[in-house]
Amino acid sequence: MARVDEPEHRALDARYLDTAERTLARQRIAVRRREGGPDAGWHVKASAAEGRHEWHWPLGADAEEGVPAEVAAILAEWSAGPFQPLARIRNRRTAYTLRDAEGALVAEVVDDQVSARDERAGTESSWREWEVELGPAAPADVDAFFSAVDALVARAGGRPAASDSKLARALGA
Repeated sequence: MARVDEPEHRALDARYLDTAERTLARQRIAVRRREGGPDAGWHVKASAAEGRHEWHWPLGADAEEGVPAEVAAILAEWSAGPFQPLARIRNRRTAYTLRDAEGALVAEVVDDQVSARDERAGTESSWREWEVELGPAAPADVDAFFSAVDALVARAGGRPAASDSKLARALGA
């Protein structure tokens, strides 16, 4: 790395939705409405054997009134709803941008202070986690890059996350 930019502080507030039967979760689909940060908006994430698919829409004037038509159209492949609150996850995030000698984005490292509420069970939890997301100038050998990151985190006292996703952890999975 040539440099690390000044930390950027973000307040993120995500509300996850599903059907009463958790139809989306059983199919490894997550839908959320998130405020704050550079990707605020509606997100649909689908895990499949061939990888992960993600869709994103900006927040609109009617965003608080339910799932927008564009989002519902994508979700219709898996469920027609109705959708109700599943979980709320708030992050106090500090983001660090790693750049190469030319200033191109190598990766973003985020330090998240997470507060979560399982809306169905009424339970709350909190934890801290770090994430690394590669940028366009990421090294060609990503395995070596992540091995180096893992070693640094371990030396600092970190350990692997308790769950693959914040949503799963919020729901006790």
